[in-house]
Amino acid sequence: MPQVRAERLIRLDPETVFAFSQTTGSFRLKWDPFISSQGFLDGAGSAGKGVRTRTRSRLGLTMVSEYVSYAPPRNVGMTMVSGPWFFGNFGGGWRFTPDDGGTRAVWKYTFSCRPAVLRPLMDRVGTWLLGREIERRIEAFARACEDPALVAEFRADLRAR
Repeated sequence: MPQVRAERLIRLDPETVFAFSQTTGSFRLKWDPFISSQGFLDGAGSAGKGVRTRTRSRLGLTMVSEYVSYAPPRNVGMTMVSGPWFFGNFGGGWRFTPDDGGTRAVWKYTFSCRPAVLRPLMDRVGTWLLGREIERRIEAFARACEDPALVAEFRADLRAR
């Protein structure tokens, strides 16, 4: 299956970077250029293994994903439950490791396209498109993590919970 990957060094501790990466709702819209909405399903109030989310992209595509791993502050993984017709399967994950006084954040997508007869071409196109998108998203994420006002807002929100 094709895979795309992007990484950045962020000058914050892994705990903060992990928690920031898992934001949803209106705060997520402040840093994620891909989505127009995202939220938990089935009455869940926070992330965790087995929790499902619904994400709508700015292009109008919708995906329901389920957390298949959740290990703060090291990693998180999700898999598509339902989504755009052209994905046979789709999964994404974050990994966070201490690095040079900050955190190395790695974001990865693994996917396959359908129909099978078009898969070789669609996987190549998907790799190119998703590669661009994951780079845009992690760059926006890194900038947000290093924006003092946004980090202060995030930390205040965490304290209020």
